[in-house]
Amino acid sequence: MYLSRFNALMPELQKRLFALYGSRWDFYLLLQRLVNLMEQTVASRNPALLARDAAAEARGAENPHGSETGIMLYVDLFSGSLAALEEKIPYLQQLGITYVHLMPLFRSPEGDNDGGYAVSSYREVNPALGTITDLARIAERFHDAGMRLVLDFVFNHTSDEHEWALAAKRGEEKYKDYYRIFPDKTEAEEWNRTLREIFPDTRRGSFTFVEAVQGWVWTTFNSFQWDLNYANPEVFLSMCSEMLALSNLGVDVLRLDALAFVWKEKGTNCENLPLAHSLIQAFRYVSMIAAPSLEFKSEAIVHPDEVIRYIAVNECTLSYNPLQMALFWEAVATRKTTLLGYSLRKRWSTPPSCSWVNYIRCHDDIGWTFSDEDARDCGINGFHHRQFLNKFYTGRFEGSFARGEPFQLNPETGDCRVCGTMASLAGLEQALEVYSAGLEANDPAQLNHAELLASMAVRRIGMLCTVLISLPGIPLLYANDEIGVLNDYRYRSDPAKKDDSRWVHRIVSDWERIETFVSGFERKRGHSHAVVVNDDNRTGTCVAVDEWLSAKQFEIYSRLKRSLSARAADSRMSGFGIHFLSLTDQRILAFERFSGDKSSRKDRLRIWANFSDQAVALPLPERTSGTDVLTGTQLEGAEVLVLEPYRVIWLSED
Repeated sequence: MYLSRFNALMPELQKRLFALYGSRWDFYLLLQRLVNLMEQTVASRNPALLARDAAAEARGAENPHGSETGIMLYVDLFSGSLAALEEKIPYLQQLGITYVHLMPLFRSPEGDNDGGYAVSSYREVNPALGTITDLARIAERFHDAGMRLVLDFVFNHTSDEHEWALAAKRGEEKYKDYYRIFPDKTEAEEWNRTLREIFPDTRRGSFTFVEAVQGWVWTTFNSFQWDLNYANPEVFLSMCSEMLALSNLGVDVLRLDALAFVWKEKGTNCENLPLAHSLIQAFRYVSMIAAPSLEFKSEAIVHPDEVIRYIAVNECTLSYNPLQMALFWEAVATRKTTLLGYSLRKRWSTPPSCSWVNYIRCHDDIGWTFSDEDARDCGINGFHHRQFLNKFYTGRFEGSFARGEPFQLNPETGDCRVCGTMASLAGLEQALEVYSAGLEANDPAQLNHAELLASMAVRRIGMLCTVLISLPGIPLLYANDEIGVLNDYRYRSDPAKKDDSRWVHRIVSDWERIETFVSGFERKRGHSHAVVVNDDNRTGTCVAVDEWLSAKQFEIYSRLKRSLSARAADSRMSGFGIHFLSLTDQRILAFERFSGDKSSRKDRLRIWANFSDQAVALPLPERTSGTDVLTGTQLEGAEVLVLEPYRVIWLSED
């Protein structure tokens, strides 16, 4: 098996490596060392992983992602440790999770470490979470439970405490060449002129002067994250070794972090360069030869034209869908699907055997990554629209229901990105504020208004989740969003976190609440308050704030569970066929899913989603009969489809 893969794929790997390192005198020595590394990897792969490799090869071009459902989580926040995570597998199973992304868990510096993305060792787990043995064990347990393990491959940079960086600081020339270090500031400034600043309110430029190396170190993101020098083939070989070691632990998918930045060329912006693709493809061919069950997932939060270029069988078979994510929130703010529908129709297609990973929230901020060209085609000014969205989601737009935090706010331009949990951004936190105020003031009008706001927030969240689940690819949940958690503002008083508003949505899981929801939520008795409910001074009761919130969160959880169950039970949802429909009513997103012949009614599911807080009566092109899969509601010869605020319909036609 290995030899057949080697013979088939080695010529392609050699082409990519020649583009990167072919001018070097030792090019063929590099190839031999890489071959030795791949052979050692295969020889040390355990039988269970070899069986997974064989299954992946047997699938061939068949796309395996159609029925997967994912979740991403921080181990320390979700379970406390890798050992404790094993106990949470039944919870993940009852949600239908088959794809688990564990956020960075390798050893990193204390204090500033970019949420674990400053890696000090790829071979050691953060001691607070467990050991590398614990990680291998959780991979086995996930596999036993029918789940795939996803980890981050932080391959653009290391921590400045990584052994390679420490050796560079000691003056070892070999390891100084693992990074981009310029003794002359003028040289660094020449590179800097064409580079984009990633965190301009934190630091200026892309270089940091480091006394220990007497030079300017390339640090695209933070001063403690040193960019690797892939012009040096030793770096490529070393990182291949790290990658293959992860594959032999049982990792199924590697999320390639910051992949747009990995190749540098003077006079360019050093993003999305052609040789960056050659480099990623070289890594991919190495994995296809030595560990064919390992997949790559692209994390390219860049212009949509660039995102799609990382998606290919010989590059990344999976990719985050940042356009879908950003435009979900854009459509919720505007109550119009004009830009969402146009962009998805134009940009949905992926190469065969490749899939989108669709999501609503994640560990990171929301950036408005839609194309200005697409916006212009829809009659929208991209710059002004982003300003509106930033204001809407960060409390600077009158009438907004959202409670978000700005990230990297530029006070001069108002430009920023947005942080917050799904529930807080969708209005549940606003509803809670009104309820709390009404309870304190004994004001029935406020309490009634809070119920209306909460109803809309729950519907809004349910709509977002159901549309997410309706799309082809892997729907990815962000842990705790499934129970509607709200923003946690305590990060502001933590010296290590206060300057990074992303911590507002990085929240410790409340397992007492989760277990209550799983077992079936019932309101606790004995926590009610008498309140005036109308002008006649008649009284009624309402529950305490936490109990009121729990009821709304349970409804979010229950709606999500029903949608996930409906998806799992419908074979049309495991296919990849989709056709976006154009409607005159821009409040509605409409598309068809199909698993076979799209003209066959039995193979087709018609989907409508109301992104507005108004009921919509939608004329149908012909009399339509069928069943709403989500509710069981029957349509008999309907000429008009009525969608209540934030309603989603999955119509299976008779």
